[in-house]
Amino acid sequence: MKKLYAVVAMLAITFGQIGLSHARTSQHGKPQAESVAGVFDYYLLTLSWSPTFCLTHKDDSQCSGKGYGFVLHGLWPQYANGGWPESCPPKVALSPAEQKRGLTLFPTPKLLEHEWAKHGTCSGLGATGYLDAADKAVGAVKIPEKLQPFSGTVYLPAQKIAELFRESNPGIPTDGIAVICSGPELSEVRVCMGKDLQFGACGKGVKTQCRAGDIRVPPSR
Repeated sequence: MKKLYAVVAMLAITFGQIGLSHARTSQHGKPQAESVAGVFDYYLLTLSWSPTFCLTHKDDSQCSGKGYGFVLHGLWPQYANGGWPESCPPKVALSPAEQKRGLTLFPTPKLLEHEWAKHGTCSGLGATGYLDAADKAVGAVKIPEKLQPFSGTVYLPAQKIAELFRESNPGIPTDGIAVICSGPELSEVRVCMGKDLQFGACGKGVKTQCRAGDIRVPPSR
C-alpha cells in the first residue's frame, strides 16, 4: 500500500511539473531567440510620408517647411516567418563621420540614431555598411510621379498607391509591398527586399494596413 501511495505521489508531481511547464509556455508564448547581428532573412525598406508624420509632430525638425514627401524611415532586417531582430549586440554608437553620412539619408538625427540602434545593429554590416545598404535600397525605389510632393490633398485607395509603386518599379511583386495608414491618412509604404537588395516577396505578417476606400494623402508642409 505504501508503494502504491508513493507511485501515485510521484505521478502527481510529474504531471504537475508538466502542467506548470505548459502553463508557462501558454502564458508567454514561444520563447524568443536572442537577436543576433546578420541572422535574418530579408529587408523591409520603410518610406514614411512626411506630411502625415508632421500632422502630429509639428515641432520635429523635418516639419519646418522643408516640403518633404516620402522620407527614409528605416531599413529593417526581418524574419520570413514573422517578426524581426532588434538592438543586436554589440551596441556601438555612431561616430561623427557616420552621423554625418547618415544625415544625408535620414531626415533627423533622432531618427538616424534610433534606426541604427534598433535595426541597423542587426544587419551585421557595421554602421558604414548599413548606411551604404540603406542608400542603395532607397536609390532602387522610384517614387511614382503622382506621389511626389504636392500642394493639395490627394485621395487614393491603398491598392492604387501600391499599384503606382509597382508601375514605377516593375520588379516589385504583388506580395512585395505594403501600404500603412495612420487613421484615415497614408503613413508609410514598405517594400520588401532580399539581402542583396533586390525586390522580393514579403514575409509573414507584412501586409497593407489601411481602411477600405480612399485614404487621405496630406500635402507637403
